[in-house]
Amino acid sequence: MAASVPMRPFTQSLPMALLLAREASMQQFRPLLAAHDVTEQQWRVLRVLASREDAFEVTELADRAALLPPSVSRIIANLQDRGLIERTTVAHDQRRARIRLTPSGGSLVERVAPESEAIYNDIEEQFGARRLSDLLAELHDLTEILDDRG
Repeated sequence: MAASVPMRPFTQSLPMALLLAREASMQQFRPLLAAHDVTEQQWRVLRVLASREDAFEVTELADRAALLPPSVSRIIANLQDRGLIERTTVAHDQRRARIRLTPSGGSLVERVAPESEAIYNDIEEQFGARRLSDLLAELHDLTEILDDRG
């Protein structure tokens, strides 16, 4: 009888390994943002706003930044208080407010973006390599189990 190979539970090995790898990698990214007094979520909003010339509505901005509208509203208020973005309300309807970068916000993105992009690309490469490694390990486990059954 072939010895059984213990299989790592999918819910613990691959997804958890991916989360841990990404979190470890993000430790490199956070100090750069902290040096400019910007959180990760604020940076996502600033990068989305910098991606085009015209303004975004709040719901569109939330979708593009992959954040919930209540979070985006708080982030917008903070960035507006700091003079990094401007908000123009349409017909007293906050949901239809138009958001765009101010010159100060644009300047911040221009200063931070090149270094952040380099760090982020490095994070994605590390994360991708870790994901591939973990996936190959899972496939190896499955192959051995199937071979033992055959």
